[in-house]
Amino acid sequence: MQKRDVILEVKNLKQYFKTSRKFTVKAVDDVSFKVYRGETFGIVGESGSGKSTTGRSIIKLYEPTDGTIIFEDTEITGRLDSNTEKMLRTKMQMIFQDPMASLNPRKTVLNIIAQGLDIHKLYATTEERDEMVYQMLETVGLSREHAHRYPHEFSGGQRQRIGIARALIMNPSFVIADECISALDVSIQAQVVNLLKLLQQERNLTYIFIAHDLSMVKYISDRIAVMHHGRIVEIGTSDEIYHNPIHPYTKSLLSAVPHPNPVLERHRKRVFYDKSLVNYDDGIYHELEGEHIVLATDEELKKWMIES
Repeated sequence: MQKRDVILEVKNLKQYFKTSRKFTVKAVDDVSFKVYRGETFGIVGESGSGKSTTGRSIIKLYEPTDGTIIFEDTEITGRLDSNTEKMLRTKMQMIFQDPMASLNPRKTVLNIIAQGLDIHKLYATTEERDEMVYQMLETVGLSREHAHRYPHEFSGGQRQRIGIARALIMNPSFVIADECISALDVSIQAQVVNLLKLLQQERNLTYIFIAHDLSMVKYISDRIAVMHHGRIVEIGTSDEIYHNPIHPYTKSLLSAVPHPNPVLERHRKRVFYDKSLVNYDDGIYHELEGEHIVLATDEELKKWMIES
């Protein structure tokens, strides 16, 4: 088997938030995974499971409490020198969840998209800067006439395309898409996801795709990590997760996906998950066939394997 190039490695990442003198929220608790160059790595889980916090910690919007993050063979945890900082801010970009909240309403689309170019001085003349923005707008399915409008003049899907253009104009190799379709209508979601797939092929991009819509994650992702209570409980390829789930939380999530066939939907049974029956603290990661990894104690794994 050909050895794949690891673009991002996360080791024992912890992100804790102290809410009072006595209480600390363990938003991300000892998470480890690798992302290979050119793939889409999906992260799924219910609200509050730690998905978005993981993405924000990787790109250093939050300073991780503990753990190691290695990007492009460079460690990016702790204090960074100016060269590493510039590499991180240009090679890794993020597409945010709410396209309206993440765009400055007082700036034109031209200035919003060019903000990264301005910060890092990546152009020689104003004309060159503007032309780079115009070309990027056309790349994401908008026109150059849109450059001089303001965010409130666009639909939700168009605003998300502006967010994608802002991320991609830095010519990154790695993009974190943080629930970037959850605020959009279903038909627009499909357009945005298809655009992301097309841009991935054209620009050799690597994605972390964070979402709670399991059907969309299956469509776009090569491998999927399932998160719950700040832990990754299962990792595998799309087929392994969807056709052979081992962890009861993964089974519960999949049972909640509506079926398009109304006859099958009528007979769909929800699987309820009782966390009190599962020991996350004593669980270790077991490697199964292929790339399938499950967090479990030895006794839990034996039981789940029999049940599956």
